[in-house]
Amino acid sequence: MEYHLKTPLKLEDIEKLNAGDIVYISGEILTARDEAHARILEMEEKGEKLPFSLEGAVIYHCGPLMKQTENGWKVVSAGPTTSGRMSKMTPSLLKANDVRAIIGKGGMKSIADALKNRCVYLAYTGGCAALAAELIKEVKTVHWLDLGMPEAVWVLRVEDFGPLIVGIDTKGTDIFAEVREKAQKQLEKQE
Repeated sequence: MEYHLKTPLKLEDIEKLNAGDIVYISGEILTARDEAHARILEMEEKGEKLPFSLEGAVIYHCGPLMKQTENGWKVVSAGPTTSGRMSKMTPSLLKANDVRAIIGKGGMKSIADALKNRCVYLAYTGGCAALAAELIKEVKTVHWLDLGMPEAVWVLRVEDFGPLIVGIDTKGTDIFAEVREKAQKQLEKQE
């Protein structure tokens, strides 16, 4: 199935998605990598208010390359980064916030249970950084530039951002885990 979703996402928007479905996102997405995840968790632990909302949010694992112009920021390149690095921080992030979708590449090990009934993982093809930049219609704002350009939280307005493949759905189906299991079985047969 193919779905066109608008942010902020509601739980019912993502509950209908199944692993393998194709999704396009329109609206607002936020980039966040390792350092941004760590700062979010640190601020929440201290009871500090975040400068952006994660209610119904879509987090994009991306370290974009931006160019500052007289009219603000322009996206040069915005391909996905490897999501596995954020696997350990994601359960805590999801417990404290109603993030409804995570976009990245490569999947996230042992994360399906944390996503169950609350969030989906959407895989975006690596190597599509220029295409992704074309789908970003506006850089709305940036937070935490002190972390550096790739680690800052960029708030982006996108139109039909995708195609994204549902890699892990809200029911716990994880395409990446299935592929790893099949590969492991093949290796064991060869031994």
